[in-house]
Amino acid sequence: MNTDRRNAVRGLLASKPFVSLHELELMFPNVSSMTLRRDIEYFENQGEAIKVRGGARSMKFITTSMEDTFNLRLSENPDAKEKVALAAIDLIETGRSLFLDSGTTMLKLASLLPDERLTVTTTGPNIAMELIKKNQPIVNTVGGMLNRDNISVSGNQALRQIGDINIDIAFIVPSGISAQNGMTSGNYSECELKKLVVQKARKVVVLMDSSKLDKILPYTFAAISDINTIITDKELPSDITSQAKSAGCEILLA
Repeated sequence: MNTDRRNAVRGLLASKPFVSLHELELMFPNVSSMTLRRDIEYFENQGEAIKVRGGARSMKFITTSMEDTFNLRLSENPDAKEKVALAAIDLIETGRSLFLDSGTTMLKLASLLPDERLTVTTTGPNIAMELIKKNQPIVNTVGGMLNRDNISVSGNQALRQIGDINIDIAFIVPSGISAQNGMTSGNYSECELKKLVVQKARKVVVLMDSSKLDKILPYTFAAISDINTIITDKELPSDITSQAKSAGCEILLA
């Protein structure tokens, strides 16, 4: 291991969101591509980068969220969030395996969840703490890197854990929704995790209040056609409604 070389790579990852393998090959002409790929894998294992085609993405930039901080969002639209969460409760049956996303709407859902025999997996430590106030649900928390802004865990460890479980119903909260870009979030790492959850779940239910409408954040984790049910507090725009109807996605007004 060349400490000086890895320190130089670490400096690049701290200064820019993407470092290409070609860039490293030019920077270290006497080092083989295989060794440089092992350097990238090293930083991925350290939680400092995500290996992607052609190089690595810096976690420093990936974990910089474009969303509002959690405490600020907690006080926004509380009545709408409660209505949406109450409507979601009607879709839950005893004995099911659920996934609960992070976020303030999901915290409300966790507080309202019936004290019944359920298996619940969540990426939100605060969601888990709310759930364990009940006696019957089995609560699984996903391990990984914690985002301070929205109290959500993501990263490679979280992806591996989600990959190993079965999900009957996944309740997911987008940061934005539009007909053109679908369900979006402001954090690349969390977007990758939500993508996997959507793929794994038998049924995907999106919870959203009207503040998410026509917001477009950088990363899309699902198209409207990937969603089974959308629960919202107001009528959706006609272009979203049309897409949902064509895809067989149910829209429930709370």
